Amino acid sequence: MKKSGILLMMAAAAMLAVTGCGSQQTETTGAAAETSAAETEAETTEAETEAETETASAASEEGEEEHFYIDDTLLRVGSLKGPTTIGLVNMMEAAEADELPYQAEFTMATTGDELTAKMVSGDMDIALVPANLASVLYNKTEGQISVIDINTLGVLYGVTGDESIQSLEDLEGKTVYMTGQGTTPEFAFNYILEQNGLSGKVTVEFRNEATEIAALLKEDPTRIAILPQPFATVTMQQNESVREFLDLTEEWKKCPDSGDSQLVTGVTIVRNDFLKEHEALVAEFVLEHQESALQAVEDMDTTSELVAKYGIIEKAPVAKLALPKCNIVCITGAAMKDALSGYLDVLYQANPQSVGGALPGDDFYAFVENAEES
Repeated sequence: MKKSGILLMMAAAAMLAVTGCGSQQTETTGAAAETSAAETEAETTEAETEAETETASAASEEGEEEHFYIDDTLLRVGSLKGPTTIGLVNMMEAAEADELPYQAEFTMATTGDELTAKMVSGDMDIALVPANLASVLYNKTEGQISVIDINTLGVLYGVTGDESIQSLEDLEGKTVYMTGQGTTPEFAFNYILEQNGLSGKVTVEFRNEATEIAALLKEDPTRIAILPQPFATVTMQQNESVREFLDLTEEWKKCPDSGDSQLVTGVTIVRNDFLKEHEALVAEFVLEHQESALQAVEDMDTTSELVAKYGIIEKAPVAKLALPKCNIVCITGAAMKDALSGYLDVLYQANPQSVGGALPGDDFYAFVENAEES
């Protein structure tokens, strides 16, 4: 073989060797790239998983904060069907949605005896009851309950279709129909008459039920009646000839000897044993009660719907009309004591047994820490 041929063969072999090495290097580089990509993907997935875990953990912690309870104890609250419950309905709705900082169970009763029996037995912690009944229970339990707020002021109104009756003074020589003989409505009305020089100058005829008086007004709209809310509003809705002419809550304030007292319908009481063990919980209840009562006054559309939902007043439109007349409040502290003590004194002077035979001592009025007056 010629020398030139040998040289050509050697060059071809060298080229094949170089080409083979290049292909092998390309395969190796591709494999390395695939490995690097897989590692990067794995690292990315791991990072995403960690981020998701942190987000879920944060959401869980946030959820726990939203449902944080200041006290794990179930708070058992009772109230009477009527105006004294209206100030609670927004709180009751919040409890159903688990939006309160404590767990609460609400019970609505038709008679005060149902509530007082549970308070005495320890089956209820807080109750919204008539003001005089709170005093009776205080005396019966020898001071084992306290009042923490006033939830409702007066709900008594004078109504008639007689155009000649425009004020309290116009009742002289007239006959007035009302319920509550021998109870607080009679004592409050008599006090107002006496303070205005009308004692013995107005004839009062009593009926057992407000519905009986509504029937009398339907027969003769010129009759005069003292009715509680929401019956006064319902009566006027059913009989357009009847109108309101007297607000006994305002008349009480005008009385010369009334001082700082007010005409009080309902108060909120607590068992003292429960208060001692769960003062922070009771204080938080009062704050929530204040907000609920304020909402009842400021957002009557929502509140009237809830009043109908809970069966306090059958129809929301009627509830909305009655709400401004129900005097829903949440009065605490010194203002509570002044308003209530003076009212109970008037009842005591009329009939000591109406407040349990004796006026409550200072320990009857609990100034719950952190509760603000409204």
